[in-house]
Amino acid sequence: MVRRRLAALLLAPLSAAPFSAVAQESPDIVVTGRGLAASPGDRTAATVTIDRDRLDANAAQRLESALADVAGLQQFRRSDSRSANPTSQGITLRGLGGNAASRGLLILDGVPQADPFGGWVAFPAYATDRLAAVRVTRGAGSGVFGPGALAGTVELESDGAGAPLSGRVAGGSRASVDTSGTAALTRSGGFATLSAAYARSDGFVPLVADRRGPADRAAPHEQASVAARAVIAAGGDTEAQVNLSAFTDRRERGTAFTANRSEGADASVRLVGRSHWRWSALAYLQTRNFASQFASLDAGRTVATQTLDQYGTPATGVGARLEVEPPVGRDLSLRLGTDIRDVSGKTQELFTFVSASPTRRREAGGAQRTAGAFADGAAELGPVTLTLGGRVDGWSIRDGRLVERALAGSAAVSDRRFADRRGVEGSGRAGAAWRPATGLSIRTAAYTGWRLPTLNELYRPFRAGADAVAANADLSPERLRGYEAGLTLTLASTLNASLTFYRNRLADAVANVTEGRGAGTFPGVGFVGAGGAYRVRRNLDAILAQGLELDAAWRPGPVGLSASWSHVSARVEASGTAAAALDGLHPAQIPRDQFSLSADVRRGLFQAAATLRHVSGQFDDDENLRRLASATTLDAYLSLPLLRRVSAELRAENLFDARVEAATSGVGAVERATPRTLWLSLRLRQAD
Repeated sequence: MVRRRLAALLLAPLSAAPFSAVAQESPDIVVTGRGLAASPGDRTAATVTIDRDRLDANAAQRLESALADVAGLQQFRRSDSRSANPTSQGITLRGLGGNAASRGLLILDGVPQADPFGGWVAFPAYATDRLAAVRVTRGAGSGVFGPGALAGTVELESDGAGAPLSGRVAGGSRASVDTSGTAALTRSGGFATLSAAYARSDGFVPLVADRRGPADRAAPHEQASVAARAVIAAGGDTEAQVNLSAFTDRRERGTAFTANRSEGADASVRLVGRSHWRWSALAYLQTRNFASQFASLDAGRTVATQTLDQYGTPATGVGARLEVEPPVGRDLSLRLGTDIRDVSGKTQELFTFVSASPTRRREAGGAQRTAGAFADGAAELGPVTLTLGGRVDGWSIRDGRLVERALAGSAAVSDRRFADRRGVEGSGRAGAAWRPATGLSIRTAAYTGWRLPTLNELYRPFRAGADAVAANADLSPERLRGYEAGLTLTLASTLNASLTFYRNRLADAVANVTEGRGAGTFPGVGFVGAGGAYRVRRNLDAILAQGLELDAAWRPGPVGLSASWSHVSARVEASGTAAAALDGLHPAQIPRDQFSLSADVRRGLFQAAATLRHVSGQFDDDENLRRLASATTLDAYLSLPLLRRVSAELRAENLFDARVEAATSGVGAVERATPRTLWLSLRLRQAD
């Protein structure tokens, strides 16, 4: 029944009737499918845009790979959504990692995209063919999109109506298949698109070759998504934008009893008015479910034994936002608004396996709400642009619980109900940009931000290999203060370069703090085997991060170069019995340097590109005992026109098969990210 309803919703916007009616009423309306225009105050921020051509020329054709072009923007793990555990795929920037939940705010057409329960990102839901551009704003204080943008904001913008039909079919290494297609219907009063994507692979063995045992095997994946979009003139200067999407994701982690399953569906409606008073009204609904199995292996990695079955993690997010831009003057802009987001979710797990059968069941979860109001203004005073914005949010955490029962009886072994909490947080941003000469801008900004701990961090204990982490229902919100200064150079349309220095202090940073080692039984997680670590989610005093960012792009003609470099010095500030040993150490999963260099040639359907990426060594744990080696990879892309709209593509990921370490454990297991992967594809697309 649910699938039939979802199919009906996805196909409904493609009805031609609304377009015919609208076309007769408003033949001169030109719809865009976009939100309100960017503020002039954005000149004071460090921003990077990944355009449509760059998305097309990405060797992996995956969103997380495209985001790797922006140095300093990273996931918790180096592996991508073909082999990583989905719960490790939160995004962050500026050395503020150390936690798998997102500290950066990802939005699609104005809608927050983080999982309502865990804060991670379902990357297989976003086929890059559907995107017009990706815009990354580094730094906190982006109040118009809601709270949570501690490290920055990543805006995904859906593509408009292109050719009636476009698509790609590709085959690659390890029996990999990657296909996508879009159908578009355009009328004078609007357009609609329907797109689908599918990918599967036999996968590679995640464990590095010299650490494998008989229990290790390839980790296959199968992923699919569908999206429908309608943009319709709604009378006057108003347009309606309707988005519907769904995805499914199946992965294995490379041994028996390590399957993962994710699925979800989203719906949103946005009205945008472009009259004298510009305005936007948005409402959305998100549903998610996640399931995951966990296993332990003996010392010789000969046998995998199931330790936990997280058979369901249903979660829901609903929200709305209203914003207006009143006419305040030629050189002034003002945006006022309010928003609300409510999330709820729970994890359902079977654990304490005896003779291959579970003996206990766990349910943990709760609900959260944030509701706020914001104002964001900018003034252009000749060569100077000033911006000032802020928001105030009320938040609540409610219905928190962790219940464990024996399968053999009805009585609860543990039944913990946590007190409801609420509070108020403020955040803001002030900035200035001065243009002393044509093409040169000197800018500075100061900002604050905050993030509410996720339901996953508050209530769900979890395991990763031999390690176990206990939840903490008493976690406080994270709060950030920071500033930055930089300059931007623009020479005609051929050269853009930006250099930024920043310093951020993230107070009450949530981290997984080591408090014991196996073998032994520990509170909140039970038994931890020999070599495993017992950790508890804690609020550290702070993470202090400062660094430099350099972004440059040069395109004098068909040949172009782009580069991005991030250098960060980050350290932990910690005190107290549990965390004092971490004081002065480097946060987990934060490399000191990240670098990306791309060169490309574009002539119509002929394109060639190469991308060199480097990431320095980083620690995989809070105690800085497990180090992941630095890695350098090369990707390549070649598109050769065959017919007017048909081209053949050759793609190579990690061309020289570099070893990219993604995780390590106390028992010596080392996981790797994607090895060399070669692709051959045919592509049908709109001619230039």
